[in-house]
Amino acid sequence: MDFKDYYKILGVEKNATTEEIKKVYRKLAIKYHPDKNPGNKAAEEKFKEINEANEVLSDPEKRKKYDELSTNWNSYQQKGAGRKAEDFDWSKWSNQQGGQGFGTHRGEDIFGGEGDFSSFFESIFGGNGPQSRGRGPRKGSDYNTETDISLEEAYTGTSRRIELNDEVLDIKFKPGVKDGQVLRLRGKGGAGTNGGTRGDIYITVHIPEHPHFKRKENDLYCNAPVELYTAVLGGSQIIKTLKGNMRISIPKDTENGKKLRLKGLGMPVFGKIGEYGDLYATIKIILPKNLSEEEIELFKKLEALKKKSIETN
Repeated sequence: MDFKDYYKILGVEKNATTEEIKKVYRKLAIKYHPDKNPGNKAAEEKFKEINEANEVLSDPEKRKKYDELSTNWNSYQQKGAGRKAEDFDWSKWSNQQGGQGFGTHRGEDIFGGEGDFSSFFESIFGGNGPQSRGRGPRKGSDYNTETDISLEEAYTGTSRRIELNDEVLDIKFKPGVKDGQVLRLRGKGGAGTNGGTRGDIYITVHIPEHPHFKRKENDLYCNAPVELYTAVLGGSQIIKTLKGNMRISIPKDTENGKKLRLKGLGMPVFGKIGEYGDLYATIKIILPKNLSEEEIELFKKLEALKKKSIETN
């Protein structure tokens, strides 16, 4: 029996956190799921492998036992080249519970259905046959889904109606939700067995790029067009914010590219009522066009006055 490198299968480091492992697993599960790769045997085998790797690495007890086995296996391999896997003493690590399993065994993928685990897994952690499945309560399957919302909807909060597993659900998104954020809806996944609880639904939020605002965490960035005369003399300017159009003060002698901080006009902080990021508006000076003869003459006079001032000083 050959040793299985679950870390390599998922493509994560050995010090990866449980959350990092779950995130990578969900992404791979979507990519290789049989429903998305009908008739593709290679994808089907890959799906089984990542399902098995996640079953071990996302469970603290199983992961601890697996890491101990891995350390001893590497030590065994390094003691002599060409050693055969079948010569390794597996008895110390194999499951001794008569097929009952190590910890809570749940051979399900996030889309539902029973997982098919390898002989390596069954030897170390116990079988996943019909007898072991029926011995105790088991949580139902978790489901993954995705949805798009606009930046404006992320600012105010919004809702979506989705149909999943023949059930219609109204999902509410709190203000401040971020692009790529994964939200968990407890108890709305697959039904449990033998009295087990229902699984959960994981919803990945996608927020398309906005034509006016750029978002960095809870702060927003935008350009603020300002007339040349206002930038030179000072004054006020109406700018667009997600809270609505607002009039802001433009200091005298404002340079092109200057960044103004508008406190509290950024995105809401997710899950925290009344807390907001800031809006940073970069001044973009608008040069006057289609000048009249009189306006051109005035600019010439300004140029002459400036030259005279420089020569005097």
